[in-house]
Amino acid sequence: MTPMPKVSVYIIAFNEERKIADAIGSVAWADEIVVIDSNSKDRTAQIAEELGAKVVQVEFNGFGQLRRDAVSACSHEWIFSLDSDERCTPKVAQEIQQIIQNNLADVCYVPRRNFFLGKKIEHSGWYPNYRQPQLFKKSCLTYDNSPVHEGYDISAGAKIMHLKNAIWQLPFNDLSESIAKMNRYSSLGSVKSRQKGSTYAKALGHASWAFMRHYVFKKGILDGWAGFFIAFSYFEVTLYRYAKAVELANQNEWDEQWKKVQKTDV
Repeated sequence: MTPMPKVSVYIIAFNEERKIADAIGSVAWADEIVVIDSNSKDRTAQIAEELGAKVVQVEFNGFGQLRRDAVSACSHEWIFSLDSDERCTPKVAQEIQQIIQNNLADVCYVPRRNFFLGKKIEHSGWYPNYRQPQLFKKSCLTYDNSPVHEGYDISAGAKIMHLKNAIWQLPFNDLSESIAKMNRYSSLGSVKSRQKGSTYAKALGHASWAFMRHYVFKKGILDGWAGFFIAFSYFEVTLYRYAKAVELANQNEWDEQWKKVQKTDV
């Protein structure tokens, strides 16, 4: 019998001492677990090392570069990416092992089952909630350098598959964490090229549409108060992403004007 190909799991983390142990424990079946830590101030790295994971410190320069560095730190061809707020269920682990053992695919998307405010989310665009492929051969997928919501390229001819079973995700411990993540992601997104030419009117328009899309068209209203707060979080992150882009443009214009004054007013 052909030996089972080995699998590396990488987990990106920053100040996740409340979540990292469960994330690592859920992928104990893997041959290698690599925690990509961006100099956490809490016990994230210590907990990971105590559980047998390899901890690699990577300076945060955007999520795209972070994931590229994570892939480079993995020893094996097969890679499963897991965020620290995600949990690999036993059924997903079994499905992954079957895919790898039988070489059924090269790149796989994995559905996510989200929980928020103590509630299993059925709507709001959060189920099934796919992000970029999470199971892939190192030679078949590369990430771009986007600071947030990073893109990826799949090699031509790669076999693509969607898993049937879902991992679990607990994106926020509480509303405070939701607000903090919104602030961070809106700052990262404000520098993306698509934000050029932003105005405060565009900020409000795009934010309002984001709320309606998740609360009405993606049926977040059926998720109760959890659905409302999910939609509102999309309103906030979108509003501040565009508004911060305006702020950056105004600051750049001010800096240019000040440079001109310094050159002429001497």
